[in-house]
Amino acid sequence: MIWGSLISLFLLSTVKFMFTPFGGPALGLSFFQTYFICVSGGIFGSSFFYFLSGYFLKRSKRKKHDKMKNNKIEDHFLKKKKTFSKMNKLIIKIKTSIGIIGICFWAPFLLSIPIGSIISAKFYGHKKETFLLIIIGMFINAFITTSLAYLIYG
Repeated sequence: MIWGSLISLFLLSTVKFMFTPFGGPALGLSFFQTYFICVSGGIFGSSFFYFLSGYFLKRSKRKKHDKMKNNKIEDHFLKKKKTFSKMNKLIIKIKTSIGIIGICFWAPFLLSIPIGSIISAKFYGHKKETFLLIIIGMFINAFITTSLAYLIYG
């Protein structure tokens, strides 16, 4: 019975990390079991999506390029997107205000593991410390949420 609980928490924490530790007390797991399973699932999910983000970003760029090329051949010209749109300005403002530590610590936690890891890789993938910061963020965020879960429900 405990293996099913551990596997379910592991799989859930590979995708949505924020709420997973709250399942630990309900499943009858100890604090350390919940903590280490959530951290290991989060690190596994982050690794998978961080290192595959290059593939996803290249694929997206290639699809966009092919779409533009096909539309030019068919004499349907697409309207070019604005470079300085409101969304791009917001993204740059967030990136400059919270920096690499904020994005690597909080994007996988608040959004989700796949989206947060891909965003971190897109903005800071060229820096060596990016993935290490994501892992440190997993340990810190898991400790905080697991502690909250056991304070509330334990």
